[in-house]
Amino acid sequence: MNRVSTIVWVLLLPLLVASAKAATPLDYTRTILEQASTIVAGNQTHNEKLAALSVLFDKFLDTDAMARAALGQHWPNFSPTQQKEFLALFRELLQRTYVQKLLLFDNPHFIYASQQSTRYGAAVDTKIVTPRDQFDVAYRLIPAGDNWLVTAIRVEDVSLVANLGSQLNDLLSRMSVDELLTLMRRKYGNTSGEV
Repeated sequence: MNRVSTIVWVLLLPLLVASAKAATPLDYTRTILEQASTIVAGNQTHNEKLAALSVLFDKFLDTDAMARAALGQHWPNFSPTQQKEFLALFRELLQRTYVQKLLLFDNPHFIYASQQSTRYGAAVDTKIVTPRDQFDVAYRLIPAGDNWLVTAIRVEDVSLVANLGSQLNDLLSRMSVDELLTLMRRKYGNTSGEV
């Protein structure tokens, strides 16, 4: 039965996300996070929840923009083929980081504090509230057709992209681009090097 519910979720998510089109950045964020909360609270296995959350956040997170920002000055040092592979591996890294953390929360409840217009899009401030803790989470979004895409996430005033960028910068000071991709492939992708 759990497999059936996961398949239903995967098939319904695009329809649910489509219903959020043309919403304000705050409303769109609320729609996505409430769907995430429903998944986390469900009775699927851990891996089934991860799969459903990954499908959901694939439509919400602009992981390509975040990957380029995290690499910063190193981006031009990657060949087009290496860039393509890095984007795919970074997407998996970010989704695992963000999605896994969401699953660790005990009965997460989201509070939507504010929405502000920015030069390039919008900022939405939220809180994740659990029976024991509260965490401030801020999203920076850009318009993408009728939807919104998150280009930056700050948790308790710490930027996920800057944090990952610092780690990547440190690794690239000690290893080549190929060695970094091999390391990422081992952790987040296949070992054959195919994207």
